[in-house]
Amino acid sequence: MMYLGVMYAAGQGTIRNYRQALAWFSRAADAGDSQAMCNVGSLYYQGAGISKNYDEARKWFRRAAVAGNAQAMFNLGVLYRDGSGVPVDYEEALKWLRQAAENGNAGAMNGIGVIYQNGQGVPADYAEAMRWFLRAANAGSGSAMYNLGVSYKEGRGVSANPEEAAKWFAKASTAGADHDATKIP
Repeated sequence: MMYLGVMYAAGQGTIRNYRQALAWFSRAADAGDSQAMCNVGSLYYQGAGISKNYDEARKWFRRAAVAGNAQAMFNLGVLYRDGSGVPVDYEEALKWLRQAAENGNAGAMNGIGVIYQNGQGVPADYAEAMRWFLRAANAGSGSAMYNLGVSYKEGRGVSANPEEAAKWFAKASTAGADHDATKIP
């Protein structure tokens, strides 16, 4: 069921049809598929084929997160960090991002680094941000690789090192870094 939803959402082997995707994701979600729950939340978040509804997105992300879906945990963290349909709440954002990071979500690791770098709800701590960026980069996050490059270029949390910065920028480029990868997909 879930994969039929993916095919309709992506237009793979059929014409893209978000309403059909939602129907199939919903059926799979009702059967307990946490990724399908997360996908329903993403459709509501994006307003893909349906009216954008952050409250519904949050409910579906929470349902999927409680079921153990790391991507949904990350998405909840982003909602609370950005204030999308909820008041900005960095404590709640960090709670969900940490849970996602503990479950191997590289985007969440990078997101935690950004929070420490920017001092969002915590004192700015470039060294802590670097630790999270490195952890995320080692888990494959191109955006974290980019953030490490910036940190080495500007001397944030480490001594400025143009050679090390260039190394991380090259890795980020090779990884296809999207410099806005702290957003909900």
